[in-house]
Amino acid sequence: MVGKILSPEEMLGERQRLRAAGARLVFTNGVFDLLHVGHVRYLAQARAFGDALVVAINSDQIVRELKGPERPVFNQAERAEILAALRQVDYVTIFDDLSPRSLIAKLLPDVLVKGGDYGLDQIHGRKEVEEAGGKVVSVPFVEGSSTTTLIKRMRKLNTDLYR
Repeated sequence: MVGKILSPEEMLGERQRLRAAGARLVFTNGVFDLLHVGHVRYLAQARAFGDALVVAINSDQIVRELKGPERPVFNQAERAEILAALRQVDYVTIFDDLSPRSLIAKLLPDVLVKGGDYGLDQIHGRKEVEEAGGKVVSVPFVEGSSTTTLIKRMRKLNTDLYR
């Protein structure tokens, strides 16, 4: 699994190797904290668009900025390891920017995938990928399947247990 977790610089080298081999690279990104069925379905759909899937996850610092001080539940190394254990994930990299746009612009994946909770006009890196001849896809969101919803359910269960 550790061999699947690459720094952004290592991922750039791997991208060059994949391109030379004629392999189609699919890119997606997110927090991927508390993996759930929505994540699993989403990653399986994303992987189907190409030969290799790279999942870029937000660093812990960025997750706190985006989600608040109680997140992430799992640190970036743990989240990367969990994702790397999934068969549909070929690579995991961690990025430390609010937006993945600069990483996407460097990698220029053949396919950029985001969940249906993002409109095509909201997908960071869309312009760069499309200008390079790539494709941008929004896959259906699994309703009721989000980490935030899961945390709320767990907190309610915990509160109910101790009443």
